[in-house]
Amino acid sequence: MIAYSLLDLSPIPQGASPSQALANTLDLAQHAEGWGYTRYWLAEHHNMSGIASAATSVVIGHVAQGTKTIRVGAGGIMLPNHSPLVIAEQFGTLDALFPGRIDLGVGRAPGSDQITARALRRHLNESVDDFPRNVMELLAYFEPSSPGQPIRAVPGDGSLVPVWILGSSTFGAQLAAMLGLPYAFASHFAPDSLPDAIDIYRDRFKPSHYLEKPHVMAGFNIFAAPTDEEAQYLFTSQQQGFANLRRGQPGPLPPPVEDISTVLSPMEIAMVDRTLEHRAVGSPETVRRRFAEFIAETGVDEVMITGNIFDHQKRLRSFEMAAEIAGAHLKAAAE
Repeated sequence: MIAYSLLDLSPIPQGASPSQALANTLDLAQHAEGWGYTRYWLAEHHNMSGIASAATSVVIGHVAQGTKTIRVGAGGIMLPNHSPLVIAEQFGTLDALFPGRIDLGVGRAPGSDQITARALRRHLNESVDDFPRNVMELLAYFEPSSPGQPIRAVPGDGSLVPVWILGSSTFGAQLAAMLGLPYAFASHFAPDSLPDAIDIYRDRFKPSHYLEKPHVMAGFNIFAAPTDEEAQYLFTSQQQGFANLRRGQPGPLPPPVEDISTVLSPMEIAMVDRTLEHRAVGSPETVRRRFAEFIAETGVDEVMITGNIFDHQKRLRSFEMAAEIAGAHLKAAAE
């Protein structure tokens, strides 16, 4: 049965503070647990005044402490920014605190601009081959250590924290298939390679002691409201946010506007529409139809639902509607 999960970027709306954004994150997670979401993931971004989850493992601990059953994890940790040992220790600690509830998704992008990436890493000399090596080193730290092993992750040693490979191209699909790991594709902002990545992952998947058969998750944007018109209005915050990012001017999440053409050019609107192609914006019936189409088109095993909405209460309602729609669709499909 297909699962549905939630990706929260801990958005900081204009006029709000990181403290408010993180309080909203915990509130959303607590509601999501009751709405039946399988996972609640947070993502690593740096030097962005509109995102509060830079210290991702810390926020994961905050959310896990305030919830009881939902899986909490990273979607993801940008592994080139870190030592694999440090990440193994962080997520080994989270697993020790919240056994059986922690996921670790890892990606190879910096999650920032190049200047910030240099500040994070001190150098940018990694090659394309470093990411697979770092993933394998990370996996090794989660395995039971051998007698006399000189370096261990404590906590982390023997924890077997589930590791996911994240991607927005076919590179991650190949790596996840080779290592026998679950794979999550960032189709909520990078739609182009989704079909090829899924095919490559499934065709080349090698069973492992981590996973017997392929498991692919895909990101999907949902902006739900009682009417199509209200949902489209709420969506304009995300449209503005993406346009600002592409302009090189990321900032707090803007409030919605009645007419997006008054703040974005036709070219910017087209760019955002293409980038956020995999989305459902509208009333429950509209979202239900588009969600079903996405499942049929991709055949994914899990959907990671996301959507940045300026007003927290309306964002809660959107995710609640999304859960109702996803749950009803998946129940019907199972029957």
